[in-house]
Amino acid sequence: MTNEKSDVNSIITDRLCALLEAGTVPWRKPWRVANGQLPTNFKSKKAYRGINIFMLLCSPFECPYWLSFKQVTELGGNVIKGSKGYPVVFWTRTPKKDKATGKPLINGAGKPEMTFLLRYYTVFNLEQTEGIAWEKPVVQEVTEFQAIESAQKIVDQMPDAPEIRHEGSRACYIPALDVVKMPKRETFTTVPEYYSTLFHELTHATGHSKRLARKGFGTGEASPFGSDTYGKEELVAEMGASFLCGNAGILHNTISNSASYCANWLKALRSDSKLIVSAAAQAQKASDYILGVTFDPAE
Repeated sequence: MTNEKSDVNSIITDRLCALLEAGTVPWRKPWRVANGQLPTNFKSKKAYRGINIFMLLCSPFECPYWLSFKQVTELGGNVIKGSKGYPVVFWTRTPKKDKATGKPLINGAGKPEMTFLLRYYTVFNLEQTEGIAWEKPVVQEVTEFQAIESAQKIVDQMPDAPEIRHEGSRACYIPALDVVKMPKRETFTTVPEYYSTLFHELTHATGHSKRLARKGFGTGEASPFGSDTYGKEELVAEMGASFLCGNAGILHNTISNSASYCANWLKALRSDSKLIVSAAAQAQKASDYILGVTFDPAE
């Protein structure tokens, strides 16, 4: 099933607002990945990306595998009666058309001009199906030593990384200096909290003009506290930290799901239905940069 961009944004925003109203911050839900298994399409074996990760991880299912209704049927299975599907968003490229003639617009190179449209379709978890055999992934318990090792590897291998200084009493990223400041490691309550906080600041650092040049960092200065750009950037950093914690196999839980915290995000999301999808896409891009991952959206 597909729909127009504005409607898709509203559908995703409504889903996340419902979680926030219930006291759950989706991008801060503690989660472990079974053998590195993010939510994945069972037929194509491709992991979902961006906002889809949060949408599917917030489901009550342990199984990481998902299928569309059509795919379930093609594999000889059935969706259990009464099962509720989950929306998955994706971008499609379509030719631009002349409003007067309806004919495709051609650019200077003689090729059709393209535009991106946001669409969605509905997927079901394999636990919501019958008649399809699948092997349940084994969740490997992550020890503290393993969590440190895997998280530190991400930090050490970040391309063109900013300087990290362990000084002072607060964590922050200073764009003008391209420096991440962190309290001393031993002051954190847990090791995962240290890495979760560091991942948040490193996600901010990807916005610098010499890296991804995210809006708000083009001049080397961060956006003012309380501004719309600042709010979106914080959301990007929150989600980026979640992606990186998931890759490292550690929990992302440095901020509690307080009522006031949820209320602030509800206000922001309801004022701009495009915010959540856009922020998740930027967070995915930031995470990919830190991990050194290249991704072809046409695949």
